[in-house]
Amino acid sequence: MKKTRLVDIAQAAGVGLATVERVLNERGSVRPQTAEKVVLAAKRLGYKGLIPNLYRGTLRIEVVMVRPETPFFSRLNRAFERIAASLDSSITVNRTFVDENDPEKFAAHIANTAIRRHALIVVAVDHPKIRESLRRARSTGIEVVQIVSYTAGKDNVFVGIDNYAAGRTAGFYMSRMLAHTAGRIVAVCHSWAYQIHKERIRGFSDYLAANHNPAHLFSEVIFGLDEDVRSAEMMTEALRRETGVVGVYNAGGANLGVGSALQRYRERQRGELVWIAHELNDETRGFISSGLLTLVLDQAPETQARRALDTVLHRMGIIDVPVSQDPVPFLTYTGENIGQFSATA
Repeated sequence: MKKTRLVDIAQAAGVGLATVERVLNERGSVRPQTAEKVVLAAKRLGYKGLIPNLYRGTLRIEVVMVRPETPFFSRLNRAFERIAASLDSSITVNRTFVDENDPEKFAAHIANTAIRRHALIVVAVDHPKIRESLRRARSTGIEVVQIVSYTAGKDNVFVGIDNYAAGRTAGFYMSRMLAHTAGRIVAVCHSWAYQIHKERIRGFSDYLAANHNPAHLFSEVIFGLDEDVRSAEMMTEALRRETGVVGVYNAGGANLGVGSALQRYRERQRGELVWIAHELNDETRGFISSGLLTLVLDQAPETQARRALDTVLHRMGIIDVPVSQDPVPFLTYTGENIGQFSATA
């Protein structure tokens, strides 16, 4: 690689060569915001000389999430809150919720330069304007980590489970549990707005196709937008439309809505079906205990929050211990082990 020169750093930071020399030699008389640009540019370009410690004041990390009313994001939010309380007082973690249904507003928040931040941890739908706002944030030296879901291209660092593998795992259990039962299989998710839901459904479908059982027909994917009422209504209609449904895979949220529809279906049909869902919480725990929900794949948001913060701190040079880049392991829960672990502990 070409050796990084001071003039390269000056150009990347948008400052003069003299400013770069003052910052790297710690001579002072440079505004903190300007010094940040120089140091971040030097790190980004792989400068081999001594780089001063940038973060002598407060280091600001913003976590941007969606839908605080849902069990999963409520759980993720609490995880960030607990971890932030254990960090050094010089590190501030701000948690912000933005409307997932307004990508332009979401992108504008990311692009808001009035908000001083050194790093972003973001849950985002896949939208061109959001992708561009994240790219621009990264180009200014802000560390960007996407958590839970990610935008197309994976330009930023991603912390989360292997969602394709999760979908295949759901397909594995579904096919085994229905090995001696004929009928239709239906899936439900938020929409194609989230890459992770695409991957889960693709993994589920690929496994069923590769291990084809002529007695099973994967017949439909329902988009419930992770809204309980909408998901319940659409699931009810699908159960009326599709005769002989024996399996349901919920690759998204809205388990309360899906469960209410399946409960009515079970009572009306007086038969059992296999239901596989995601995330262990009070709702799914109750459905498992009642026997309605067969299996839950949990993506361990507490682990994701911890690893996302560690990744940011490592990339900023605050901690030296390398952070795993492997997918976060997901957990499998059934009626046999939900009493052993607590999702809210």
